Amino acid sequence: MDLDSEGFMRPRVKPLSHESLTVAKRQSEVFDSMCPGIRITAPKHLGAKTHSIFGQYFSTWEASAIDPVIRHAGSSGGVLTALSAWLLDTGQVKSMSGAGADTSSPSRTVSVKITTRDQALSASGSRYAPVATLTTWQDHPAAGLVAKPCEVSAAVQLHQATNSQAEMPITLSFFCAGTPSQDATDDLITSLGITPARAASVRYRGNGWPGRFAVESSTGEKASLTYDESWGNHLGRKLQWRCKTCVDGTGAHADISVGDLWQADANGYPTFIDTPGNSIAIARTSRGDSLLRAAAAAGIIALSPVDPDVAAAIQPLQRQRRTTILGRLAGRRISGHHIPIYRGYNLVQHLLRYPRENARALLGTFLRSISFKRYR
Repeated sequence: MDLDSEGFMRPRVKPLSHESLTVAKRQSEVFDSMCPGIRITAPKHLGAKTHSIFGQYFSTWEASAIDPVIRHAGSSGGVLTALSAWLLDTGQVKSMSGAGADTSSPSRTVSVKITTRDQALSASGSRYAPVATLTTWQDHPAAGLVAKPCEVSAAVQLHQATNSQAEMPITLSFFCAGTPSQDATDDLITSLGITPARAASVRYRGNGWPGRFAVESSTGEKASLTYDESWGNHLGRKLQWRCKTCVDGTGAHADISVGDLWQADANGYPTFIDTPGNSIAIARTSRGDSLLRAAAAAGIIALSPVDPDVAAAIQPLQRQRRTTILGRLAGRRISGHHIPIYRGYNLVQHLLRYPRENARALLGTFLRSISFKRYR
């Protein structure tokens, strides 16, 4: 995966010169079967329940880290950081692959290998920027993985495509609204009066819930924006097109996926009031359910059951994208662009239930697709 001229990560399929055509063809076939930009097949787990927005699951919880330091540092309740540290401490994994700030250029986001609690804490907090998290996981395929939903689906599909007899490593994911261009981060830092090259620390969220976008220069200058301002007015306006036609923004392929359990106003829209962080944690697999319960029993996280409909009501973007995705896919295709192939997601039921919303999504996507060339 390489950063392109528009600030997005793009795949590069280039067989090594000494490889035979047979090997190169096999590599291409594997890539085509696992790349989430080409196709995704919904997971199927025996005994799982199904929710119209979140897909398959075994249990859903309101969750937060017990450790106040981890809870404060995390993007919402610190659940992913707490679980990662616990998995390492108990030897259930030897390392975790995740994302963090580039130590040499903190305005950039890179894949990191996590082997200690301190490293997990250092990597806490969201990174709203392009990153190829599977880079370190590919080098250590037995490692646990904390990554975007699309990356987890790629890892799972790669594992299946290579006919591995080993058990799929533990995977954790989070609710994702899409990946902004690297240009979005650089422009936001610049608008705060600090050039990206002088940034010594860049944090998108955390240190409180929802936390602030905060940047500090190498000479000690500090600037910040609220989460609502940084995402709503800057980062969220420069998403790549693939994210706008995403069928899974809630980590359906992972063992456990975690999202913000926002407080909401009377209309169900998140208020973003600064409070101790709370998350929804979804056990996607029976292993994920066992891990959550074991972590709670060990005093690592606090859990209380929550109805998935409650969580869906305060995740308006995820709800809208899932219910209107067929309209957006159609609009994108009619405008002459390739679209991913999705299997097993029962998309037609949303079209039948929300025909007007899908019609508007089709028209809007078509008009935007033919009007804008960037962020595709």
